Amino acid sequence: MFTFVSGNLALDFIGTVKARRGRFEDTLETPADLGTWAVAANLLDSAPDADAAELARATRLREATWRMALAVIHDETIAESDRRLVNEIARGTTPGVELSADGGISRSGTGESVLAAIARSAIELVGGADRNRVRECGREDCTRLYVDTSRAGSRRWCDMTVCGNRAKSAAFRARKPEIDSATAH
Repeated sequence: MFTFVSGNLALDFIGTVKARRGRFEDTLETPADLGTWAVAANLLDSAPDADAAELARATRLREATWRMALAVIHDETIAESDRRLVNEIARGTTPGVELSADGGISRSGTGESVLAAIARSAIELVGGADRNRVRECGREDCTRLYVDTSRAGSRRWCDMTVCGNRAKSAAFRARKPEIDSATAH
């Protein structure tokens, strides 16, 4: 249901919208989905109780973070309202992490603490060293954002196993008639 290929918590949270062009597909449809995402993201061990207001706040954070990341990609000014919202949410307490006697890790918190962790991740991304490495997937119908950690800074797809393969397959199919006619001679 959720994928984590962006290289950044906030960008993976933005990715809860699978597509933004054409058909808008949101995987955070219910308050319980927010908790399920938090567990899948390894922020919490168990899903917190969430309500409709918390889901609405999460959605506002996600969309503000999306706009902030696009502003960074396009070298534009971040909207003041988005910056204020993300800063406000980032002031919250993040999930607690504890090391048990047997060396295991336990993670606990609330939906609000999950949002604080996401907001801090967004701030560190758009204000930090990776700011110039934020990219949008090169596959036409994918709108996922990611941090390009390739040595040359030339990564084109959010995930090679999905978008990269689809793009390369489509390019091959588009060239196939040329290849077939060239080998027929």
